[in-house]
Amino acid sequence: MKSMMSTSLTAAALMFLLAAPASAAKSVKVTMNAISTDGVGKSVGTITIKEGKEGVTIEPKLTGLPPGEHGFHIHEKPSCDTADKDGKPTAGQAAGPHLDPDGTKAHKGPGGGGHKGDLPKLVVSDKGEAKEKIEVKGVTLADFQGHALMIHAGGDNYSDVPKPLGGGGERIVCGVAK
Repeated sequence: MKSMMSTSLTAAALMFLLAAPASAAKSVKVTMNAISTDGVGKSVGTITIKEGKEGVTIEPKLTGLPPGEHGFHIHEKPSCDTADKDGKPTAGQAAGPHLDPDGTKAHKGPGGGGHKGDLPKLVVSDKGEAKEKIEVKGVTLADFQGHALMIHAGGDNYSDVPKPLGGGGERIVCGVAK
């Protein structure tokens, strides 16, 4: 009886250990940092991305941001560094453009048939905090991994009119999903 119980406990422990990495791989925590033309600055918090059945849940825990709506995107490259744009140093420019693996070259918003980099707007409270969960359908955790997450200074109208790429403006916060 002892042997059978010991074998059952060993089997249960083994199953737990084998299952743990699978469940751990279903979320990624990204440290988000303020960025400027001087480079990557201090942390403003984290964003946790959790995979679900129809997409992902984004859980921001951010502080010290300007209140209001902000454009929020997955960018092509895994870098938050400053790079030149039109001969001028630009914050976060090394992240490249919005993620567009299908080559749509279209900025139509989440689920709108354009590039995958469009995420719902990030809303920051009057206290400078972003803590509201965001549900995003049609993307997977893998779409984020190996890419930069970018928060822009202004909102996003998910159009290229009147300004390109939704009019979000400067890149102000960035993190890389690993």
